[in-house]
Amino acid sequence: MTTFARPFLSSCFSFIIALIASSATFAQPGSAGKRPNIIFIFSDDHAYQAIGAYGNKIAKTPNIDRIAREGALLTNNLVTNSICGPSRATLLTGKYSHLNGYKRNDNTRFNTNQTLLSEELRKSGYQTAWIGKMHLNSLPAGFDYWNVLPGQGNYYNPDFIGQPNDTTRYTGYVSDLITKFSTEWLEKRDNSKPFFLIVGHKATHREWLPDLQDLGAYDDVDFPLPSTFYDDYSGRTAALQQDMTIDKTMRMKQDLKVDVDYEKDWTYNRFNPEQKKVFKAYYDKVTQEIKDKKLTGKALVEWKYQRYLRDYYSTANSLDRNIGKLLDYLDQSGLAKNTVVIYASDQGFYLGEHGWFDKRFIYEESLKTPFVIRYPGVITPGKTVKDLVMNVDWAPTVLNIAGAKIPADIQGKSFLPLLKAPQTAKTPWRKEAYYHYYEYPQPHHVSPHFGIRTDRYKLAYFYGGVDAWELFDLEKDPTEVSNIYGKQGTEKIAADLKAKLKTLMGQYKDDEALKILAAAKK
Repeated sequence: MTTFARPFLSSCFSFIIALIASSATFAQPGSAGKRPNIIFIFSDDHAYQAIGAYGNKIAKTPNIDRIAREGALLTNNLVTNSICGPSRATLLTGKYSHLNGYKRNDNTRFNTNQTLLSEELRKSGYQTAWIGKMHLNSLPAGFDYWNVLPGQGNYYNPDFIGQPNDTTRYTGYVSDLITKFSTEWLEKRDNSKPFFLIVGHKATHREWLPDLQDLGAYDDVDFPLPSTFYDDYSGRTAALQQDMTIDKTMRMKQDLKVDVDYEKDWTYNRFNPEQKKVFKAYYDKVTQEIKDKKLTGKALVEWKYQRYLRDYYSTANSLDRNIGKLLDYLDQSGLAKNTVVIYASDQGFYLGEHGWFDKRFIYEESLKTPFVIRYPGVITPGKTVKDLVMNVDWAPTVLNIAGAKIPADIQGKSFLPLLKAPQTAKTPWRKEAYYHYYEYPQPHHVSPHFGIRTDRYKLAYFYGGVDAWELFDLEKDPTEVSNIYGKQGTEKIAADLKAKLKTLMGQYKDDEALKILAAAKK
């Protein structure tokens, strides 16, 4: 071998070794080049039963439906505490309310000095952002960027709190602005890092103010009454004592925009003259309609129900339309191929079932929340997951997708294996889910309660406001109107569920609930 050839071959060999090493590093889970971007779109009070992918034939949700069609739909995605702020705290911590410290929608400041999904992702090399509604009485932590609504936020011309804690008012409709700020951040982000973005929508929160272009979008629809609309709550004391009915609780002026004083009502102070003119013209017709009809009794209640759903669904139109804008941006920018897109709501919501609006109860409509996820190349399009997934599982699943370590104090577990496995795979997974709700007496006078949900049964204990057990056979009674607790032949079922409930309380370290359970009547 010539003197020239030796250094040349040595140099080539070194280059090849370096290239292999570089390629190996690049392929490692957790490297910026291979790890997927993650967008978590999080709405407020959007019921699963108001989405086309979940079987609704009236709702106009083509873009949420698209995520489900191109990815997976979870049919038993359950929350651990059916209320807005606590659900967001659970998303960020992967922990139950009793451990993350955020049990109620009150003046509690969310404790950011604990393990946070955002901080774990950032430590793992992700660039992180939260844009839109947060509703935790504290500024975002663990995020490189934020631009969030103060408190509940406003539908029209809302304020946003940016960095460093500056508040700016913007002209426009909140759903449009949230999407605008989200795409602007995506344009300006650090392209060398994968990103995690939470898009927090205000829609479809009460008082359901639709975008101007969506006013009257469902006026030609006659919504069918749910079979439980005139529920008499027989055998369910807590349900009887609540204050969240369309009949008695829903307000004509604030909720249904009847006979509004647009000059004095603070809700409409943010409207500019052009917005107010269009909005007022539409609802003046609604006001005139109810005055002309002079309805009473059931006719009035059912009119309120129709108006409620027309406003609710119309408000949801802007939510879905803006999800479509974000999906289009991902397509056009080339990001779609390596971006996981998740859509979920903070909890379920009542659309007239049991005569109600709002959430809170362990009953199905508020316990279950929509969750659809698209993960190109990993999730087979059109997949359905029926396993019991809880919102404590969201954080560890996102961390798992990102190739990041899941901290030991996170109480949920990643359901990524359920998404990746074929539907015929027998993936070991939980058989029971645990729930605990606290907020009482206001608003809505729903008694605190905890409970357990299996694939067939649900057992709940109400305390504080009322003292009562409830047991439902979801197979025979899917609408949960027949409380069979204490009925002959159900003793063993109840005993088994109580034992499992106690085990779950211990597993999730809910010491307060264990004490209440020990003192509960049999």
